[in-house]
Amino acid sequence: MSPRGGFDVDGPLDGSADIPHLNRITTEWNLVFLAHQGTPGQITDAQKQLMSRYAGAVHRYLLAIVRDPDTAAELNQEFALRFLRGDFHRADPARGRFRDFLKRALRNLMIDYHRRQQRAPLSLDTQSDSAPVSEPPNLDAQFLSSWRKEILDRAWKELEQYQIKTRRPYYAVLRLRADHPDLHSPELAEKLSTQLGKPIGAGWVRQNLHLARQLFAEYVLDEVAGSLTDPNSENVEEELGDLKLLDHCRAVLERRFGSP
Repeated sequence: MSPRGGFDVDGPLDGSADIPHLNRITTEWNLVFLAHQGTPGQITDAQKQLMSRYAGAVHRYLLAIVRDPDTAAELNQEFALRFLRGDFHRADPARGRFRDFLKRALRNLMIDYHRRQQRAPLSLDTQSDSAPVSEPPNLDAQFLSSWRKEILDRAWKELEQYQIKTRRPYYAVLRLRADHPDLHSPELAEKLSTQLGKPIGAGWVRQNLHLARQLFAEYVLDEVAGSLTDPNSENVEEELGDLKLLDHCRAVLERRFGSP
């Protein structure tokens, strides 16, 4: 697995470790409403949170579509300006998930971009019979991939912060497993012993890897639930399925909401 990328670690992310329940789930729609309808202080804070939270997903998506860093950066800035000037004030949670709302906004941005491209005057070195620029295919697939990467990236960051705060090396052991999926527990133990500066055994690796997987799945579940208008069991399960994360989070999902 590439760093902060996929979610391909050995076995399911399950277990029954004594890890505190994470009570930080809040729907992103609250931030959307505050960003456009709150007090001046609330608006500023909500806008900063929204743009910071989803900047990675937006930029990955734009870069995958236009395949040019400079153009992606310009479009990313335009998207931010559209949001900050209030173009999205009609966002309605009744119309679907926050992911769907963000995807529609990005689609509109790309449509406007390609219209400008089609209206642009031909340069001297451009052939007159060149085909007009059309909307790229697979926009939905590209955005879903970008969103999934952002969810996982945020979960990795949460796990890293947990390790810093508690000094429990869950991030280190899961990161090492993800980066070296072919290594066995004794080999991982050898690397971790060097990394952590203390002797580590294979049994320790297996135990802490088990706990790290569960906590990581908790963070993934929180990130997904936090982007839904109504984060009930059915909606969370459907979203995890769309993102191809359900198998990794099924045990945590059933434990949190109860078995179906």
